Amino acid sequence: MEIDAVITWVNGNDIKWQKKINFYLESKIDFSLKKKSLRYNSIGELDIAIKSIIKYAGFVRNIFLVTDDQIPKSFKSLKELARLNNINLEIIDHKVIFKGYENNLPCFNSCSIGTMLFRIPKLAEHFIVFNDDTFLMRETNPNDFFVDNCPIIRGSWREFDENRTLRELFHRLLSWLGKSKQKNQVGFKTFQQNSAKLVKTKKYLRRFHTPVSIRKSTLENFFKDNNLLEKNTIYRFRDEKQFIISSLSEHLEIINNSYHYKNNTQLTYFRSYKSHKIVKIKLYFFEINRKKLFMTFQSLEIAKTKIIQDIFNWVSKRIS
Repeated sequence: MEIDAVITWVNGNDIKWQKKINFYLESKIDFSLKKKSLRYNSIGELDIAIKSIIKYAGFVRNIFLVTDDQIPKSFKSLKELARLNNINLEIIDHKVIFKGYENNLPCFNSCSIGTMLFRIPKLAEHFIVFNDDTFLMRETNPNDFFVDNCPIIRGSWREFDENRTLRELFHRLLSWLGKSKQKNQVGFKTFQQNSAKLVKTKKYLRRFHTPVSIRKSTLENFFKDNNLLEKNTIYRFRDEKQFIISSLSEHLEIINNSYHYKNNTQLTYFRSYKSHKIVKIKLYFFEINRKKLFMTFQSLEIAKTKIIQDIFNWVSKRIS
């Protein structure tokens, strides 16, 4: 079984790219302010993501790095490192995967970009999608992602928001008290539910920040009978009506009963760095729990310098 890896990446520090995104935004981003540019900041996570795949997923055939007219400074050395390990590292520009839909470019929307990933030329039938902040930190094999040619799915079943009785009662109480319901920020959970509703499952699988195992033919077969590919990729920026390819793919496999389920995420997830002690404890427990495979550092750039240094030192030892 041939397996490829796909990583989507943007260099938010690129002045040319910053001007491009601000040209299309009504409310401009002040990139000098860290909190304002948080979603686009990068402090070298991409190098770690690629090196971790090279070291801990030697079965991967290609690593496709999907970018918008950008090349990482370390690309040549990373490509050589991959070559020495019999892996091909290749950059795929947005113009390649958006072929035929060029009017939707430039695109700054991970939902739209993700929808097009299965159109990468020469992409293997079985591929794994990584975020640039999600790393492999222990040896893996194909059976950690696919079993009997079917993808492994990790997550937990949840009710759709409108079917959660207690949630609805709470909002009715707020309304009775004269307090307006706060509109939730459009995010991961909304896109997951939209994806499940397309497939018409009774509940949705709330997936986690782990790599996503996908079969190309599953998406090809789905999109050939509708115009949802075009509908989902017209948005340059996120829209609450969109779906995400990871959840769509997983729910399609679920409805076809062509998947394997793991309730163990095998993930150590960092989203807060307020306590240096807790960060160290989580790193320690990853070391002693040999079932853990994945590690995600969300918005690592918000951490204090000392914590970032300790994390990078720990990671460097794992991937050196």
